[in-house]
Amino acid sequence: MSAHCQVTGRRPGFGKSVSHSHQRTNRRWDPNIQRKTYYLPSEDRRIRLTVSAKGIKVIDRDGIEAVVARLRARGEKI
Repeated sequence: MSAHCQVTGRRPGFGKSVSHSHQRTNRRWDPNIQRKTYYLPSEDRRIRLTVSAKGIKVIDRDGIEAVVARLRARGEKI
């Protein structure tokens, strides 16, 4: 599963880990991605979204219908 939120667009952040000896190595910070199933009452069906924890809060705040309308306006297939 890709570390990408369909709602907020969050992707992994990249940077360096710095050890005690100040040696630097590459690392990445992954967003908290979940596969969630939501019921869409207007279409009487379930949809499965890949969302971050922040995306789940956005859906709770705005409602699934508004979020799906935004995704479709952006051109994503659902």
